[in-house]
Order: sequence, then structure tokens, then C-alpha cells
Amino acid sequence: MKNKKTRILLVEDSQNLRMVLKDYFEMRNYKVIDFENGETAVRSYRNGYYDICLLDIGLPKKDGYAVMKELRTVTPDLPVIFITAKDTKEDKIKGFKAGCDDYVTKPFSTEELLFRMEAVLKRTGINGKNGFLYDGTIFNMGEFTFNFSELKLIHNDQVRMLTKKEASLLKILYEHKNKLVPREILLKEIWGESKATLGRSLDVYLSKLRFYLITDEKNAPENISHEGGRRKRDKFGYEPKVEIMNVHGVGYLLKVRA
Repeated sequence: MKNKKTRILLVEDSQNLRMVLKDYFEMRNYKVIDFENGETAVRSYRNGYYDICLLDIGLPKKDGYAVMKELRTVTPDLPVIFITAKDTKEDKIKGFKAGCDDYVTKPFSTEELLFRMEAVLKRTGINGKNGFLYDGTIFNMGEFTFNFSELKLIHNDQVRMLTKKEASLLKILYEHKNKLVPREILLKEIWGESKATLGRSLDVYLSKLRFYLITDEKNAPENISHEGGRRKRDKFGYEPKVEIMNVHGVGYLLKVRA
């Protein structure tokens, strides 16, 4: 895949600081889309795609807490770093409790902010140098159309918005369709590490994707059993055109039938 620039949503009401940050990050091969107030940023976000948000708290029209809440109704796992003059211990605790990924107080070093941002991108499974979405990739999977760039899984006229992790998992499975992908590979690619403690998170995400791929509930088998990693058909012989199969303790594969 051709590398794409990581896209930063920068929301800061100070024009001087906004321009300094925009110039600094763009010189380091990031794409920065900046706004001076929260209301405009939220409106833009619904029509665009970003990898991370650098967000002031004391914004006009809509403060940083409200902006983060609205952005995450669209993308639940969007990484957010607060950049703010609110520097008391109570302010920081409030920020982290609200769900920010990092909290940087003004004045700060642009280099430190860069390192903090790249650490968040790495921790959340996004490559902070090459980007990882927005490449225009669209996959056709049986009765589904999977628009990776827009995080959309489409079946007929129904559109389901995926999180970035869900979309990335589905993309990896599709690129290796009908082949087993080990759990360790999925964990390493999405979470950046293959710790056993992350296995439960992986299972939860894959369970959601398996549910999203059900198209005919009345024919879907109620009980799925595994023997030696092989899935049995139910008594009616029903098999979906697209399904994610779990080989217990080993990995997953995306089965795509003609």
C-alpha cells in the first residue's frame, strides 16, 4: 500500500500557536487541518477523516470536552490529546477522566508534543509516520462492500460505521481471506504488541465483526461448534457467503465463498 500522511485535526483558538503547530507538523510530513473553534471543527469532522486530534479545552462556542464527546460519537476510538493552559492537578484529572489520551499544558515544547503524539499513535495502533487510513481502498466481500477509507461496511442500503480498529482488523483478514491469520499477528498489527492480556480485547472486536457480517438471521446457525479448527454446518446446510471463523487458540480467518 502507498504510504499516506497521518492526518491531524488541530483545534486551537490562538492563531499564532495554531500556525506554529501547523507549520511544525507539516514540515515533519503530517497533514494538519486546523480550526479556531469547536463548533466548526465538529462540523468538519463529520465530513472528513482524521487519525488524531490535538484539542484545546478553552475554546469559543464549544469547549474541548464537548468537542471530544461529539467527535467520539462518530469515531469512538479517536485519539485525543488536550493542549491547554489549564494546568492544575484537578484539571489534569478531569481531562483524563473525560477520556483524553494525553494532557499537555501550555507553554510546551513542540518537539515534546510531537513525541507525545507519536507515542499515542503507536499505542493506539496507528503508525505515526506513515498513516494508516484514507487510502481510498474499497473491498467487495460477497454481499458486502467494505470502504476502508471511510470506515463503512455496506450491505444493500444499510451502512454500518466501523471503528478504526474494527476496520483495520477486517482489512487484514480480507487481505488474507480464506487463510488463517495467527492471533499474535493481529495483535501486533493493531495494538503494536502481542501481549496475552490484549487477547480479550481482540476477541471482543472480532465478535463484533462476526455479528456485523450476519445477513440472514433466520438461516444463521444457532450453534457453531469447532472440532480441530473446522466449523460444522448446521442441519440445514446453511453457510454464509462471508464469515469470520475462529480457530480456537490459534487465530482467525475470513471465509469468503463464491
